[in-house]
Amino acid sequence: MIVVGDRVLMELDTGQDKTKAGLYLPDTVREKDKVATGRVIKVGPGYAVPNPNYSEDEPWSKPKDPARYIPLQAKEGDQALFLREQAIEVEFDERKYLIVPQSAILMLVREELHEEMG
Repeated sequence: MIVVGDRVLMELDTGQDKTKAGLYLPDTVREKDKVATGRVIKVGPGYAVPNPNYSEDEPWSKPKDPARYIPLQAKEGDQALFLREQAIEVEFDERKYLIVPQSAILMLVREELHEEMG
């Protein structure tokens, strides 16, 4: 499975008040279903930008990709708080996932950062 662009593949956290990383969503927030939490499974390459070194006029040089990517902040294993309405639900190998654009992610909790702060 390849995630493209600025998209993040997540598994939705189900039914728990507090994630193992310590993120707590009160009932009032969960009832409205505006935000949700999930675990990042895979991330896309990032935002595509033109490659300034790309040129079709130099057939003698090594082939270069016409695009470069600005990487995403989300990393595999992060816990994410995101806008639920912007997520797209998919099923792959009998498991449910959400595809979320990076812009819909409100906050990330990274385990190694959480341990350093705790």
